Amino acid sequence: MERSLETQVSQAVDAWLRWLPRWEPATHRGRIAPCRRCFGSPVLSAAGLGSDVPHGVQHGLSTRIKTIVDHAVAEYTSQNLPMLQAELDHQAARNRARSYRPAENLEPEFEGLPLDPEPVPGAPFLFTIAGMAEEAEANVPELPPLSPEAKAALRQEVGLADDYANMIGREICAVLLRHRLRIQAGVAQYVEPQIAAMLDELTRSLDAPFGPELGGAEPS
Repeated sequence: MERSLETQVSQAVDAWLRWLPRWEPATHRGRIAPCRRCFGSPVLSAAGLGSDVPHGVQHGLSTRIKTIVDHAVAEYTSQNLPMLQAELDHQAARNRARSYRPAENLEPEFEGLPLDPEPVPGAPFLFTIAGMAEEAEANVPELPPLSPEAKAALRQEVGLADDYANMIGREICAVLLRHRLRIQAGVAQYVEPQIAAMLDELTRSLDAPFGPELGGAEPS
């Protein structure tokens, strides 16, 4: 497992580094709520991507690492946790029955992000993608209820799956420490120059808010 995790993490970092040259600073209004996947993530801390790194850059890596954890937990569950596996199979079948699934098959840079932008006060949306997804889900029958005994057994297996996910996460963090230098080199090459350019542009606009054509006084 350790060798396999090392390979998977290395491939995830490689894929993220190939994407990084395509990253550009967001031009839309930022969201108020922090990303639950990235905020305080030990994975990003192990990778050396601190709060000074733009969220879009962080999210692309954290999502790729989450995929590794998810696959490892799915394999463990299928082999050791029959109650949880049956419940997941039922949920997967229910999801496939939905007619509208906008959050599926997204690129890692967008997976897990809100489907809609923040609303503008006084300008409500006519419709939202999340709202249409909820309407589609409402038309799918609910899963059959579980007995109290089955619920207790399921909670126990969920706890075991969580423990396994935490173990895999710790191992991945240890592996990521060995990739820190090339991760930080990628940020220095492709991200920091764009941030510096934005700050320079902002500084120029603050120093000269009015051009001569708008009545700005010429220096004496």
